[in-house]
Amino acid sequence: MTQQPRSTTSTSTSAEHTDTAPDRPPLARPRPPAERRVWPRTFHDRLTAPLPGLKALARFAREGAVRPGPGGLADIPRLPYAPGPLPHVDARTVAVTWAGHASWVVRIGGLTVLTDPVWSRRILGTPARITPVGVPWSALPRVDAVVISHNHYDHLDAPTLRRLPRDTPVLVPAGLGRWFHRRRFTRVTELDWWEATELNGVRFDFVPAHHWSKRSLTDTCRTLWGGWVLTDPDGRRVYFAGDTGYGHWFTRIGRRYPGIDLALLPIGAYDPRWWLSDVHCDPEEAVRAAQDVGARHMAPMHWGTFVLSAEPVLEPLTRVRAAWEQAGLARDRLWDLPVGGSRVLE
Repeated sequence: MTQQPRSTTSTSTSAEHTDTAPDRPPLARPRPPAERRVWPRTFHDRLTAPLPGLKALARFAREGAVRPGPGGLADIPRLPYAPGPLPHVDARTVAVTWAGHASWVVRIGGLTVLTDPVWSRRILGTPARITPVGVPWSALPRVDAVVISHNHYDHLDAPTLRRLPRDTPVLVPAGLGRWFHRRRFTRVTELDWWEATELNGVRFDFVPAHHWSKRSLTDTCRTLWGGWVLTDPDGRRVYFAGDTGYGHWFTRIGRRYPGIDLALLPIGAYDPRWWLSDVHCDPEEAVRAAQDVGARHMAPMHWGTFVLSAEPVLEPLTRVRAAWEQAGLARDRLWDLPVGGSRVLE
């Protein structure tokens, strides 16, 4: 089911996402926070591969490989889980803590930022999480901002977001602002690909991903999807990829944002490959993506929390370690954290 990337031209008001400039395109001027904007009705033209058709759906129904077998689930007790206190930081410190799945506590530029926060035990259509949340909600400092990659239920969790004060700054993909406004969030910033905003000196750039969006039967690709590059006043950068397949965007992101210090990249939910390769990286592809963006360090995510596909639960970790070694990369630059683990960027 591998397709060539299609055009990413859109009817959106932004011209930045075409990324036609050679070498290092200029960064966009930051947009005002909480700006009200008008978006196209659909972002189907941003897909880099067609969504599955009737033949693929029929094959998926026949094969039914949506969960690991008993052997693949036997390692659940061995999944790495080591919650600890959040690191002490100041405004010059960059630190990350993995709460599980795609949820990180990122401390950067004096801010505490949550990525795709999911503190719920269950999400719609999926068995309960197989590792507890790595950071108790009560242990969080004041949350200064939330970034959302897309609207799938394992990344946009309404029960978790209801715990936040409604004046918490929320940064979301184009078209997703209405979801937050309906829930009375007052500081919602929607961005197109390659657009940015700033909060207390930290720059937030929204960047492309090979994925899609859907939350109900009638809203396929009505909102955008992507990742985030966070840059502190000293120029240190953390790239949160969200949910993505492997492809050409990684090289372009690395070219536009040189000097990425840490890439938070997904390595799970990849089997069967014929079904998921367009939208989820496997571990080897994630290592290639880290190299494409020029990241000094990589921290794997999107594995070991929810059972979303058919690979054995520990396989993503063993494969990413092997791929990292095979690529000849320094072992200490792979931050294969346990759920609840933290690292501080030197």
